[in-house]
Amino acid sequence: MSDDSQFVTAGLAPRSRAGKRLSLVVPMHNEAEVLDVFFARIGEATAALGVEVEIICVDDGSRDATLQGLIGRARNDPAVKVIALARNFGKEAAMTAGIEAARGDMVVPIDADLQDPPELIAEFVRLWEEGYDVVYGSRADRSSDTAMKRTTARLFYRIFNGVSDLDIPESAGDFRLMDRQVVEALKTLPERNRFMKGLFAWVGFRQIGVPYTRPGRAAGTSSWGYLKLLRFAIDGITSFSTAPLRVWTALGLVAAIVAVIGAIALIVRVLIVGRESPGYASLMVVLLFSFAFQMIAFGVLGEYVGRLYQEAKGRPIYVVRARIGFDS
Repeated sequence: MSDDSQFVTAGLAPRSRAGKRLSLVVPMHNEAEVLDVFFARIGEATAALGVEVEIICVDDGSRDATLQGLIGRARNDPAVKVIALARNFGKEAAMTAGIEAARGDMVVPIDADLQDPPELIAEFVRLWEEGYDVVYGSRADRSSDTAMKRTTARLFYRIFNGVSDLDIPESAGDFRLMDRQVVEALKTLPERNRFMKGLFAWVGFRQIGVPYTRPGRAAGTSSWGYLKLLRFAIDGITSFSTAPLRVWTALGLVAAIVAVIGAIALIVRVLIVGRESPGYASLMVVLLFSFAFQMIAFGVLGEYVGRLYQEAKGRPIYVVRARIGFDS
């Protein structure tokens, strides 16, 4: 167990798991290949916990046999409940749908690819009994990921924590246990551009990390390409920080000062040595640099305006096509 808790942990009130319910929230997109091994591992990991377990699987518009496999399991196992979204809304929306549907005293988001080991849930529950409200998995060893992915992930966390008022623990993913009080706090957050790692940190509460070695995928391939991860990183930074806007304000002020100094120097030069023909190359360099500078600034501004536009429309985060296994 790590000692990198973000919050004051003095005065923790012990809890008992007796008579409690554990909700597993599993977003799924094209995970048909891993279903058998996933449910086998989940069953083994939760059998001895001594709590009621519900497994809420959210099918995020899968194009393979994922939904059919989940429906079959829900018919044979009352612990399995299925939410089928009307299309692919993205992992953050699917996770939100599962968390909002969860009824457990403890809620654990977990990926179906088994890179977050279900066996760690027992330790999560033990720490929850000690009084922690959030117990998150900290990926201490990510050797199963590519070098590029490890490097970009480390860079993202450093940039995010550097520009945001929040601190996300490095190598902390969505895999965590949350007390019901934390879940209710999350459900009050209305934004539609959702970066769940940031929201988990924003609500606060007493948190502690549990380090683990991240294994490779149990089966199948990830649908997260580098362009999608880049988009996700931009969403995270712009959702929790206005630093990019402040940076361009500062750069604009510096550019204005440099322009004034340059204008004064040019006037003085003309008065002293007379008019001279401007160089085409130097003029083009200045124009192209200024154009690129402005386009980047407009792009940053556009990211924030786009988020305001999405929030102003007030569309739901997700649309449900069907619910299977839930009480009427």
